[in-house]
Amino acid sequence: MRSTSLFAFLLATATPAAALAQAPESERPVPSETAPIPVKPEPRPEQPESEQPEQPAAEPPASLESQTPVAAPPDAPLVSADPAELQPVADPNQQRLVNGAPLHNPNVAVHVVQKKRFADEGRHEFTLYPVVAQVNGRFTQHTGSAFHYTYHLQENFGLQLSTQYNWYSNESPFNLELIDKVREQAQAASALLLLWGVQAGVEVTPLYGKFAFYDNHLLQFSLVLSGGAGIGSTRVLVRPEVSNQVDGESFTVPARFGDTGTKFLGSVGGGFRVQFGDSMALRLEVRDQVYTARVDRVDGCNQQDFQKLEDARGSGAPFSELGLSGSCQFQKFDGVDPKTRKNYREDIVLGKDLVSNPSSDVLNNLSFYAGFSYLF
Repeated sequence: MRSTSLFAFLLATATPAAALAQAPESERPVPSETAPIPVKPEPRPEQPESEQPEQPAAEPPASLESQTPVAAPPDAPLVSADPAELQPVADPNQQRLVNGAPLHNPNVAVHVVQKKRFADEGRHEFTLYPVVAQVNGRFTQHTGSAFHYTYHLQENFGLQLSTQYNWYSNESPFNLELIDKVREQAQAASALLLLWGVQAGVEVTPLYGKFAFYDNHLLQFSLVLSGGAGIGSTRVLVRPEVSNQVDGESFTVPARFGDTGTKFLGSVGGGFRVQFGDSMALRLEVRDQVYTARVDRVDGCNQQDFQKLEDARGSGAPFSELGLSGSCQFQKFDGVDPKTRKNYREDIVLGKDLVSNPSSDVLNNLSFYAGFSYLF
């Protein structure tokens, strides 16, 4: 009878383990990734049998029916058992920490946005462009220098005041070749030259970043966009450079330009600013200067003024008694150059031809700017 009871007890304890082993794989419980990892206990020094404490007799395990499930604490995190949501990391190298985060772990997403090394808000910036060259010269060519002042009202927004002076402005070689060979040229408005300009505008910095330079220096760059409006002084070519021969002696007569007044001037541009340290920066930009072009006066003289000047040139009457308009600078069309012996009265006909058919246009002066800045 005692052997029969012992056999029944062993059969009851082995049944749950056998049932768990025979269960299908989809019904088996999934181990949680947040469960603690079992740690192998450290071996304890052996003690004599006489010093070892007496172990209580092991109680027989209760049956599965008598075991009561233990409820989880209310604040315990919920662990999903869906394998598609949690991807276990099999490779230990994926747990390698990079600046405190396992970046190679597919369960970790890290987003880092670093601040600029040098702030611009509330700072002043002076920029000098030693050489500004036009890159779209079809009928005109400009080369000059520019100076810009920028007050960074906010980190990505600033107020700007810009000035530019073109110390070289002339018609393009293509247009001069037309004048020399076929006695044709572009309309006066299409070949109007910009002498200087002053503008006020804004500058925005929508993008910035940094890069390593020679692996030892960290440089900060910004994408800058700008726009402005103002006025500019214009002029037109009256007479190209010619050779004059008097009494067997040759002279080179320089080109003659006529003032056409101030025009509306606007600009848009964009480029990069690379900052070295706290106060120095390099700027590379492209700007398109747009200005209105209308030629109806040359040196302040309109068509009626040129007609009176031409009539007086043949009669020898003084220009000061012709009753010309107040803006007409008739002195520029009177006299003889003592060096080249060029008679300026010959330019009256050329000026009259420019204003006899008034022309209008809108010109785009696309230029490349390269300069350096100082911030404080």
